[in-house]
Amino acid sequence: MNIALDAMGGDRAPQVTIEGAAAALEEFGGRLNKLVLVGDEKVLKDELHRICYAHNKLEICHASEVVGMEESAVKSLRQKKDSSISVGINLVKEGRCAAFVSAGNTGAVVAAATVKLRHLKGVERAGIASPLPNEYGPCNIIDAGANVEAKPSHLLQYAIMGSVYAEQVQGKKNPVVGLMSVGEEDSKGTEFTREVFALLKQSGLNFVGNVEGHDLFETKLDVVVCDGFVGNIVLKSCEATVKVMFKWVKKEINRSPIRQLGAILAKSAFKSAKDKGNPDVFGGSPLLGVNGVVIIGHGSSSATAIKNAIRAGVEDVDHGINPIIEEAIAQKAGLM
Repeated sequence: MNIALDAMGGDRAPQVTIEGAAAALEEFGGRLNKLVLVGDEKVLKDELHRICYAHNKLEICHASEVVGMEESAVKSLRQKKDSSISVGINLVKEGRCAAFVSAGNTGAVVAAATVKLRHLKGVERAGIASPLPNEYGPCNIIDAGANVEAKPSHLLQYAIMGSVYAEQVQGKKNPVVGLMSVGEEDSKGTEFTREVFALLKQSGLNFVGNVEGHDLFETKLDVVVCDGFVGNIVLKSCEATVKVMFKWVKKEINRSPIRQLGAILAKSAFKSAKDKGNPDVFGGSPLLGVNGVVIIGHGSSSATAIKNAIRAGVEDVDHGINPIIEEAIAQKAGLM
């Protein structure tokens, strides 16, 4: 299969995107036919030369423009038709690549994928399924930012698509679904969440009711449903909390030699805890509901995160979940 990578997308592109691409080819290049780097050809060639890397499965597709992280998604789609995002999505649309991976402007990726690839049959809105580390395996929060103004029917579809993803790609049997709210009781939440609750209860999914923030990490949950506004805040808050906690611990350790000695003895424990909460392990989040495979990475992605986002794209293509999503949506159509 061919995978397209937005080599200009991300806070530290193209350095980390090129390094991530190289790592992906070295680790699982046997599963790829071509890894297509999308971006300014001269810039990418210079970066490859810098790290002295060449591979017969590496190909460059020139794109003369870059969408900035703060640019309007709609405006970029209209005005930057030769951006690395638009060109990369076109490669999927034209069938030249099986998946597109980007750590660039999330809104621009979602807009380009929605307009160019269109939604799957029966899907009203695409949703980003972002995996979070949980005691029982990854917990997918959907939507994590694709659609900030959602209807109850959209959240029902997110639950369906997230369940298909958890079951087919992550190997979860009968995935457990929860609804993000302000309390576990059925009556808690806004009018909007109570309406979603009623839909999910009738859906036939393995719905366990309302869940709260702590449940994301310590309760057996495979899919947590919310609108993109809430989901994006939750996701970024979780990531920031992990970073600041390790920063605080490091600062406190350095206050005394005795603490430093203790830290050396507990080094492996600290590393294991850090690895468990490291978003780089997942790499990227699938945009579920579009007619193609699109993986969205964090703007601050490291080379390791880029490598794992490419791996996520390969796995999604291998599992071919889009027809399964369409079938599952069709079966629940009467509820919407």
